[in-house]
Amino acid sequence: MQKTALIPYAHLPRAHHHRHVLTSTVDVFGAAHWLLAERAPQPGGDGLPFDALVVSVYPGGDVEVTELSAVRARWPHLDRFPDGGFVVAASRARRNEEANQVQVFDALGRETSTFSVGDAIEHLLVDEGGHIWVGHFDENPAGIRRWSATGELSWTSDGARIPGLFDCYALNVSGTVAWACPYTDFPLVEIRPDRPGRPVVVRANRIRGAHAVAVHGDRVAFFGGYGEERDRLAHGELTETAVESKDVDMLTLPDGTAPGRRRVVGRGSRIYVQAEPFTAWGVFDISN
Repeated sequence: MQKTALIPYAHLPRAHHHRHVLTSTVDVFGAAHWLLAERAPQPGGDGLPFDALVVSVYPGGDVEVTELSAVRARWPHLDRFPDGGFVVAASRARRNEEANQVQVFDALGRETSTFSVGDAIEHLLVDEGGHIWVGHFDENPAGIRRWSATGELSWTSDGARIPGLFDCYALNVSGTVAWACPYTDFPLVEIRPDRPGRPVVVRANRIRGAHAVAVHGDRVAFFGGYGEERDRLAHGELTETAVESKDVDMLTLPDGTAPGRRRVVGRGSRIYVQAEPFTAWGVFDISN
């Protein structure tokens, strides 16, 4: 099978490699961010809250460091707002901690608000308008929702007639548009909350198990799958009602090896992949 190699994209500066990478992401404008702590989370719930460091690497290579105080998320999600602030959210929301599940920090690293978006966060991505998109895994049937930076619910998939929405396997947020590919039926779902009349378009899709999706014009690519298809890169074309499957190849790291344990982020035409030890991002761009 043909192989497609990721292009090197962003690296955590070596001066910070002694810290533990809690999580990492690439924001809607293409900047990569690492949330770092002095040590890995410890079993038994000790060590909370803690001070953390966000190291940001911009597309041009500039590096910025932001100190965050009193972070409470043990297994966090991270993204950046257009105004330079950050959101940090715990993937699990215990009943006595729900009010503090999501922390919003300003550009100076000061906490400005806290709220809950619900348990079992699979994806958390901020769009160009500063909205927080959240997709849940199967322990929370809330589906896909969009929140404001102050915790107000601004869109929900309730009533959107998305078939088999039990687990948001893949979520791509670019501009103010979201694309999702949820378990169990794996339709490709286009979500434009501000579009009058038809905010959601659902396209039938035969590609199962992808954990990342990229879209450009009428072209789409899905990364991931079950078992031996874990590193599959499946291509398709969009029609009004469906995804027509095209070529299939394998996505590798820049050196040609398999990614192994990885993080993935979908942003428009791009799929970003970060393999263990989680210090470097590579990118596949379907528009190239």
